[in-house]
Amino acid sequence: MRKLDIKQVRPLIRMAMEEDLGSGDVTTNLLFQDGTRARAMVVSREEIVVAGLPVVEEILKQYDERLTMTAHFRDGQSAHVGNKLATIEGPLRSLLSVERVMLNFLQRLSGIATTTSRYVRAVKGTQAKIYDTRKTLPGWRLLEKYAVRCGGGYNHRIGLYDGILVKDNHLAELGPNFSAKLRRIVAEARAIEGLKFVAVEVDHVDDQLNHVLKIPGIDIVLLDNMGQWQLKHAVDMRNKMCGRNKGPLLEASGNINLNNVAEIAQCGVDRIAIGAITHSAAAVDIGLDR
Repeated sequence: MRKLDIKQVRPLIRMAMEEDLGSGDVTTNLLFQDGTRARAMVVSREEIVVAGLPVVEEILKQYDERLTMTAHFRDGQSAHVGNKLATIEGPLRSLLSVERVMLNFLQRLSGIATTTSRYVRAVKGTQAKIYDTRKTLPGWRLLEKYAVRCGGGYNHRIGLYDGILVKDNHLAELGPNFSAKLRRIVAEARAIEGLKFVAVEVDHVDDQLNHVLKIPGIDIVLLDNMGQWQLKHAVDMRNKMCGRNKGPLLEASGNINLNNVAEIAQCGVDRIAIGAITHSAAAVDIGLDR
């Protein structure tokens, strides 16, 4: 699993600190002396997949370098109810002040990892892999995509800059006879350095996919909002026109949830893109216990 570059998320951490701490924790400063030291445990209160412990360590460092964390789990590991994820030691004032921001990050990221892992387990035994989308909280994209990886999922493009995705609205502007124009666009796209892939979205199998499959250089065909019959038809068409296990990868997207993802995977698609693993993942219950 590709690691998180903590330097890239420091601006978000600083913003969260400024938002919460402001000019200081007036309650804690009123109650306790600065020299008081303490120890606390970060505890899982439900079944989760852990994500965000390196972020917690960075948050502690930003609040007070005297705060230290000993991790008992690694990101990507499953934790049960009551498991101690980490031990934090240091000045009591700083420990109490950092609690909310620290838990906000850890609960959100572990929630995404936990949700992703449920989808990954649901498609186990098929060739389909679970991918995220760009449906992320502003400013949180790198963190949320990291959490997806912790849950066993894969990252789609990070932004508009690292992958070509010709969507339905693009095709509509090209007109009904889009093949020649799209062929030229794909050829030009292949010459751009640093792209992860060239993908084309289709809404109809017989009216669009048969033309797209004839264009060389396309890595992925996104099958948008298609039912199981259409997905199976698309897989059969790809296999017949390009040869089994050849041609572009087929990606299902749209109206996919835990109730139908297994059936979607059994249609034979290679990838399943699910916005819900980021935009609808619920934060998990993690607490700081003294």
